[in-house]
Amino acid sequence: MKPPCIIVVNYLLPAIRILIAKELIEKHGLNRIEVARRMGLTPAAITQYFKRARGESALKIIEIPDEASRMISEMAEEIAEDRASAYDIVKRICKICWMMRSKGLLCEAHREILPALREDEICEREFRLPLKYCLERTG
Repeated sequence: MKPPCIIVVNYLLPAIRILIAKELIEKHGLNRIEVARRMGLTPAAITQYFKRARGESALKIIEIPDEASRMISEMAEEIAEDRASAYDIVKRICKICWMMRSKGLLCEAHREILPALREDEICEREFRLPLKYCLERTG
């Protein structure tokens, strides 16, 4: 069985990394080695992202909403300007993940990867609603 968290690890996180790296290179003019250093990745990983050898399916399966795209752009700008600590980056990535999970934006991808869930409501019952409740309680 593949729990909903597999979508985050295999698709959402690579999609976020690809989008951050792309912004850092194309918008902020950083080279791949510097992007890798600032993101805590290897230069080979960055090269693979751009060759689509790594994470290619991530952007096909996960649709990044405007709100998350804006958060990714802000994060890339802060990384480019050396204003983001590792803590800040992790916190923002978690916020993007929580937002997308609480809105049910990963549920369709989960059902696509695990067709047995098409009729089941595990995402809604066990995944989405508890997160939505937590977000409402924590502001």
